Amino acid sequence: MRSSARTRRRGIVAALTGACLLLPAAAHADDRTTSFQAADMSTVLDRLTIPDLQRAMDGRLLSSERLTRGYLERVDALNPRLNAVVQTNPDALALARQSDSRRRAHQARGPLEGIPILLKENIDTADRQTTTAGSTALRTAKPAKDAFLVRRLRDAGAVILGKANMSEWANFYGSRQIPGWSAVGGQTRNPYVLDRSPCGSSSGSAAAAAAGLATVTIGTETDSSIVCPSAATSTVGMKTTLGVVSRGGVVPITNQHDTPGPIARTVTDAALTLAVMAGADAADPATAPVAGALPADYRTLLDRDSLRGKRIGVWRKGHEGIDRDVDRVFESTVQRLRALGATVVEGADVPDVIGMVQPHLLPAVLTEFKHDLNGYLAATPGGHPKNLTDLIAYNKRNAAIELPGFDQDLLEMADKTDGNLNDPTYRAHRAAATGQARDSIDAVVKKYRLDAIVTATDLPAPPIFGGGGSPFVSSTRSTSTAGYPHITVPGGFARTGLPIGISFLGTRATDASLLGYAYAYEQATHARKAPHYLPTAR
Repeated sequence: MRSSARTRRRGIVAALTGACLLLPAAAHADDRTTSFQAADMSTVLDRLTIPDLQRAMDGRLLSSERLTRGYLERVDALNPRLNAVVQTNPDALALARQSDSRRRAHQARGPLEGIPILLKENIDTADRQTTTAGSTALRTAKPAKDAFLVRRLRDAGAVILGKANMSEWANFYGSRQIPGWSAVGGQTRNPYVLDRSPCGSSSGSAAAAAAGLATVTIGTETDSSIVCPSAATSTVGMKTTLGVVSRGGVVPITNQHDTPGPIARTVTDAALTLAVMAGADAADPATAPVAGALPADYRTLLDRDSLRGKRIGVWRKGHEGIDRDVDRVFESTVQRLRALGATVVEGADVPDVIGMVQPHLLPAVLTEFKHDLNGYLAATPGGHPKNLTDLIAYNKRNAAIELPGFDQDLLEMADKTDGNLNDPTYRAHRAAATGQARDSIDAVVKKYRLDAIVTATDLPAPPIFGGGGSPFVSSTRSTSTAGYPHITVPGGFARTGLPIGISFLGTRATDASLLGYAYAYEQATHARKAPHYLPTAR
C-alpha cells in the first residue's frame, strides 16, 4: 500500500509539473512561462480526479488559487471557439484564496474543498453572477439566495467558477430552436468537432467539462438534457431519480421531470459531486422519499467488480442497424460486460413510448411549465418579466435578439393553458404519461429479472445546422418521463472523431447501482480521449 501511494504521488507530481501548476502564484499572468498551456491542462485533467487534486492540495503541491487561475486562463483561451461559458465568477479567485486559508488552518469543509465548478446558467446564485436561462429577459433578475444544490456545493468547499451556456429556456422555447443556442451565450460548439451539435440543453456544461474548463460541471435534465450532451462530448452525465437532487432555485420547465446532475470526465468525479449535491430539501417534497438512494460514502460505489454476477439487459431495438460505428462500439460493450462477469440478457428492449405518452405528455408539460415558470418568475427579485405572458411580450419587442429565425411557439402554447395543476384533465394526462413510461421500463426489468439495462445513448452528433430528424429511438424519453435514473459513460468514437456514449438505466432509486456499473465499465475500457477541436468531421 505504501509503495502504491508513493507511485500515485509521483504520478500526481509529474502531471502537475507538466501542467505548469507548480509555478509561483505571484507570477504575472502575461508571463508565458507561468500561464497554463491548453494541451498541458488537458493532460492533467484527463489524468487527475477530484481525490487526486485534493491529495495534491493537502500535500502543498497545488493550491485552489493556482487551479482556479488556470481554469480562468483556459476559459479565456478556448471559450471564444466553444461558447461554452457565459460568465466567470468575479469572486472566484477570492473564494479560492479563502479555501486555501481554510486548508492551511486544517478547516477544510468537505470533499470539494477548493475544487472549481461551473453551473448551468439556469441555476440560481445569490452573488454577482446572473441567472438567465439563456434569455436576455432575465439579465436583471437577482435571485435572493443560492439554489439548494449550490448551497450544498459551497458547504462542501466548492469554488463556483462561473455559469455555462445552455439552450435558451432549456430547449422549451420554440419547436425550431437550435440545441446549444441562447441569446445570452450564442451557439455552443462541440469540442470534438466544432461544426457538430453539442446537443442540449446542458450543452455548455458538457462542452466545458470535456474541454477541461472546470473540474466538474452541473447540468439539468427534463428530457435528455444531461444525457445527450454528455454522450456527444465523451463525458459522464448522470440523470438521477427524480428528487435525489433538489430542484429548489433552478429555473423550471416542470417539477415532474426537472433533475439537476453532474457532468464530468470520470465516474469518480460525477459520483463524488452527486453525493454532495444530493439530500432532502424541505422546500422540495420530491426529495424526502428518495433521500437514501445514494450511500453516505460515495467510495462504496466505485467497485471495479460491481458488474460481476449482475443481470444486464441489452436494448437493441430502435438503436441497432442505424449507424455502423454505433453498432461496433455497442457490440464491443456487450462483449466487455460479459468479460466483466455480467450475465448479458438479450431481448431487453424498452418499448418506444413516444407514441403512447406524447398525447398525454405535451399537454401535461405545457400546463406544468406555465405553473412552475410563473411561480419562479414571480418569486425572483429584479426588473424582469414576472410571468409567461410578459415574457412572450418581451421576446416580441426584442425579436432581433431573442427570435432570430425561429418562433416561441412552445411558450405561446403553454401560455394558452390555465396552468392549473388541480385540473382533472391535466392530472389524467400526467398520470397516464408517467405511468406508461414507468411500465415501459419496469415490465422489461421484471420479465428478465434485470439489475439494469444497457444501450447506446445516441447517434454521433449531427451538424449544428440542418441536422434533421433521427431514426434513433430516444433512450431518455422513458427514464425522463418516469423519473428514473440514467447514466451515460464514454464508450468509444466514430471514425469521424465523434464520441459515442453508452447508457445504463434502471428503475426508481437504482442510482447507486448504475454509478457502480458505469464505473466498472469505465475502468475496464478507458474509452475517453481529450478533444482535438477539429473544424469539421474527418
